[in-house]
Amino acid sequence: MTKQIKADLSLLSITLVWGSSFIIMKNISEEIPAHAYLALRFAVAGLLMILLFHKKLKKLSFKALWSGTLVGLFLYSGMMLQVMGLKTTSASNSAFITGLNVVMVPFISATLLRKKPSIYSIYGVLMATVGLFILKGFEGSWVIGDTLTLLCAVCFALQIIFIDKFASDVDIYQLATVQVVSAAILYAITWGVNDLVSAPVAFTLDVPVILAILYTGAMGTAFAFGVQTIAQKYTTPTRTALILTCEPVFGAMFALIVPNAQGQTETLTVKMVLGCLFILAGMMLSELKPER
Repeated sequence: MTKQIKADLSLLSITLVWGSSFIIMKNISEEIPAHAYLALRFAVAGLLMILLFHKKLKKLSFKALWSGTLVGLFLYSGMMLQVMGLKTTSASNSAFITGLNVVMVPFISATLLRKKPSIYSIYGVLMATVGLFILKGFEGSWVIGDTLTLLCAVCFALQIIFIDKFASDVDIYQLATVQVVSAAILYAITWGVNDLVSAPVAFTLDVPVILAILYTGAMGTAFAFGVQTIAQKYTTPTRTALILTCEPVFGAMFALIVPNAQGQTETLTVKMVLGCLFILAGMMLSELKPER
């Protein structure tokens, strides 16, 4: 098994974790403000990564510090814009528009990094995009929330691209840790500023919320972004973006199994099956590279 295949499988494991965490975050979304949740989630992740990679961080280079901070800024901006967009757009629109970063990555990567994607990757990207549209679709007319979510997709595309740019020049463990810690600091600042500007929103850290923060912090953030940063050293930005489109596939699968806050599960539909098949086929087309 080549390093690239191992990297691709590692990235696929991230989408499994993110897919499983979607229903968990949805179930606690009414119990804790988004900025507070993100600050606590990334604080848990940052602390874990510092504990795990403290030996690597003893010789933290300035290049790793500013590279990781830049990538962390894209990560922070992407998630904040997504949360802001959700105030005026639907969850389906948000999921679909965010997933469009898979289309942006090959073109931005070709422009900034001079890395031209293969024709098979382009075919795979187009097929995965069709799958995203079938799975999530687009509802209603374009609103400000959709524009914010589109900017969110640009930020996630830039995060993928700049990880690829820096992964070969700096220590990947330092890059991964600084990325998460810098995002955590920015979320904490946002939480503080939000409470100063408007009245603080009271919330209770009950068991479900604490478990959700610990799981998404440890697995959905520390593990996921750590693995992403390391894996991208051995694969391309386009393949990374394409594999990450499997997140809604796993999200749909877990939504069929795990009950929501009302104790209900989603129902399997033809649209869901077809959308998932298109996304998986797009990924396989890029991986297998069949003969013309």
